[in-house]
Amino acid sequence: MSQLFRRTLDAYLDALAAERGLARNTVDAYRRDLARLGEDLTVAGVDPLEADPPALQNHLLRLRRRGMAPRSVGRAVASIRGFYGFLVEEGRRGDNPGVHLVSPKTVRPLPKVLGEAQVEALLAAPDLDKPLGVRDKAMLELIYASGLRVSELVGLELAQLRLDQGFLVAFGKGSKERIVPVGERAELWVGRYCQEVRPVLTRGRHETVFVNHRGKGMTRQGFWKILKGYGISAGIRGLSPHVLRHSFASHLLEHGADLRAVQMMLGHADISTTQIYTHIHQQRLKSLYDRFHPRA
Repeated sequence: MSQLFRRTLDAYLDALAAERGLARNTVDAYRRDLARLGEDLTVAGVDPLEADPPALQNHLLRLRRRGMAPRSVGRAVASIRGFYGFLVEEGRRGDNPGVHLVSPKTVRPLPKVLGEAQVEALLAAPDLDKPLGVRDKAMLELIYASGLRVSELVGLELAQLRLDQGFLVAFGKGSKERIVPVGERAELWVGRYCQEVRPVLTRGRHETVFVNHRGKGMTRQGFWKILKGYGISAGIRGLSPHVLRHSFASHLLEHGADLRAVQMMLGHADISTTQIYTHIHQQRLKSLYDRFHPRA
């Protein structure tokens, strides 16, 4: 691999970090993909800076033959396209040989979703005779009613709650603000927790809504542990906060909610991310059809 290619690669990666603000891990992944490309093409007797489409397609073929996962090969395709696009922008090439590369198809697994009966069993698991049981009930009701990410749930502060108006203000990825409706049951239990339990635990030390038994802010790991315990009690395996978020979205769509409304509540920037839940809904409808229709 030539020094010229190495310098060109460094220039491209510097441009990625400076102009697109990509995370360090992402830039490092691009570096690995493109360094591997340079080494592979050099061994094959091809100058990486002069590579044509067949040479790049052969490189991808060799990656698949080595057992590389389709998702990783797909990322390599994106890295290659970006690199040669950079060469075109810099006037070092007149064409981008990676523009028509074919990415391997990846099957995106459908997320795990609880049935409504399972959700009811989970929400009934906390012991309401204990203060921490009331706290746990409030957290479970709220995360299922709102579809919050676990980081959004444990990061909630009192000023974000608008329970008397039926909503809360969530700060999602990139600190993007969104309004999220809160159902009556969640309002009831969060209100009870804030009135009866939280003041005793926090003694006014901070504004975080959900706290642990020492009065400190609940952590993601702490909530995960609590949720896992109630999942075991309710007979639910593989339970995670994100499963509840998936269940929130799927159940809304099953009961007739608009896809774009669900997108807004989840805080998805791209509706294609939300559309995965329509596939879950369709899969369930097909299962019901196969189970109950006499001609299935």
